[in-house]
Amino acid sequence: MICVSIQNKTLPEILEVLDAGVMMAEIRLDRCDLSDEDIEELFGNTDVPLVATCRGNARPLLKAIEAGAAYADLEVEAPPQDGKAVRRACNETGTLLIRSWHDFHGTPSPERLADVADRCKRFGADIVKIVTTAHSAENADRVLSLYEHFNAPLIAFAMGEEGRESRLECLRRGAPFTYAALTPDDAAAPGQIPYAEMVKAVYGDFRFLDTGEVKMPSSKSFAQRAIIAAALAEGESHLGGYSPCGDNEAALAVARSLGASVLVDGRTVTVRGIGAAPGKLHCDTVHTGESGFLTRMMIPLLAALSADPVKVTGEKTLLRRPLAGAHDMMASFGVSLREEPCGEPRPKARKIDCFVPLTVTGPLIPGRADVSGRDGSQLISGLLSALPLTGSRSTVFVHDPRSIPYMFITMDVLRKFGIQIDSEMEGDEEFLDTQDFSRCTGVTFRIPGGQRYHAADFDIEGDWSGAAGWMVAGAIFGRVQLSGLDTRSLQADLSIMDILSDAGASISQLDDPDGGSCGVVNVQMAPLQAFFTDATHCPDLFPVLSVLAAFCEGESHILGLGRLAHKETDRAKAILDMLASFGVEASASDDELIVKGMSLARRILTGRLLKGGRYASHGDHRMVMALSIASLGASSPVEIDDTACVAKSYPGFMELFKQYESIR
Repeated sequence: MICVSIQNKTLPEILEVLDAGVMMAEIRLDRCDLSDEDIEELFGNTDVPLVATCRGNARPLLKAIEAGAAYADLEVEAPPQDGKAVRRACNETGTLLIRSWHDFHGTPSPERLADVADRCKRFGADIVKIVTTAHSAENADRVLSLYEHFNAPLIAFAMGEEGRESRLECLRRGAPFTYAALTPDDAAAPGQIPYAEMVKAVYGDFRFLDTGEVKMPSSKSFAQRAIIAAALAEGESHLGGYSPCGDNEAALAVARSLGASVLVDGRTVTVRGIGAAPGKLHCDTVHTGESGFLTRMMIPLLAALSADPVKVTGEKTLLRRPLAGAHDMMASFGVSLREEPCGEPRPKARKIDCFVPLTVTGPLIPGRADVSGRDGSQLISGLLSALPLTGSRSTVFVHDPRSIPYMFITMDVLRKFGIQIDSEMEGDEEFLDTQDFSRCTGVTFRIPGGQRYHAADFDIEGDWSGAAGWMVAGAIFGRVQLSGLDTRSLQADLSIMDILSDAGASISQLDDPDGGSCGVVNVQMAPLQAFFTDATHCPDLFPVLSVLAAFCEGESHILGLGRLAHKETDRAKAILDMLASFGVEASASDDELIVKGMSLARRILTGRLLKGGRYASHGDHRMVMALSIASLGASSPVEIDDTACVAKSYPGFMELFKQYESIR
């Protein structure tokens, strides 16, 4: 990326520059007359990534860090007390620390340059910045040679006319960003290239993304749970914010199969429930469409509610996806599952797994059971929904839990319909301190029996799974604005906010006019660096995270690959095949996806944009969205063999995507 240096400006003048659409900016606090109030307003109220620089005085720098600067630049020769104060402030706020060194007279030996770079790193640099003065092309090459062996984020170039091209070359070699002058007459250092000229030199005719406000569809995780709970309730429930998709429509169909009355009027679903009670359901067959979650949720419910066996049927990829661990888990509660023939070829599976169609024979017997969460949370969500209806108390201990947030979404929805469940998580000392789900070793659910569902009225929140692709697109290719999202959501895919922040993206939220946590979320281009994350509890993010990693400088590691084998496709293999076809170096090691990425600017400058061509979605809606986002960074068109499957979760995605792709 390109950072424009701003000096000798007042606050209104600086804001005018930022509003003009620069990618990022360095604010020379030592050369701009800004009060503390000005600094607070400037660094606290912009989505443009800002670098705070102040030579010789750490106080304004500390003020900018406190206000929200994305980066703080402190010379490595600064007094030790300043260095400690700035490092401490950066650690507290998440500001990235640049330790810089300048030689305004020449370019020292390679050994001296390496020593200085190592010193910057030792003194707390998140990014090392080495700038010398070039009196010859050899001087410029010497400072650029640091990229050959220095293993850390590095900005290295030379000042002066002989160093002019090194400001561009550093991006080719992996610098997170370089510096440009605001205008030809406003250079902060000799040889600095004007911003407009630098943008043309780096990005050429590349068209950046700017979506304006995009309304997110409703979360199918919440919608499906709420629809089924409303169908079980006594009375009439009103669910606002609904948006149709394949899985949500399947939930409406299941609700009708149970005997509920369902009316959809715009974005409001009205459900008159059946007042469910054990043994009172009379239903021979339930069709769950292509929804694995809906299938697993209904198995315990049908066992609890029907006195007779009930057949569960499905369609498309669901017929080939094993219900992992279902036999054993349901047997713990006295329920038997019998597979029925379907005429479809099925993959090899374990004896404890089974396939749809199947017949569920209850009753569901309450009690205490230890169950494995290794195969996911969906059957457990079904048990949490069904066991409260039985006649006595149950305790379910889940060891090796996966997708923990989805269990708590289930509890949250059930609570709205009057169902009470207590839970307790356990883990090591780090889990107790951080509440990091990846450190959780078990969850105990205590479920009183004899409960009944009661009608409820509420709005279904927006979908973070669908938002994730747009957010990644904004972070890499321009800017997106998303509405309808709750930043206090229990949805597992809300973690995309933390992952993007760790990668360096610029994320902010406007104030919610209703005073809640649903203000418009903005995501904007910023220098992206390799990240490490555990996606075990948010497996739906994997495809789009792999695209993000492809455009992050360095080697990214994403844990949780084993969760992907039984999605709509073998998603792990599909992702690796996709990345290989794009020309991105990636590998799998045990439960980890490793992706070697490079920035958008570096890909453009080195001719290594992703390869276009024909790509397979494997009938997987998440892969369609990931392929679409990746296509924005391809050297030629990307053709996806099947985009219709995206209707499973986000029917309007392709239409919206093509609209914004055409105008970017």
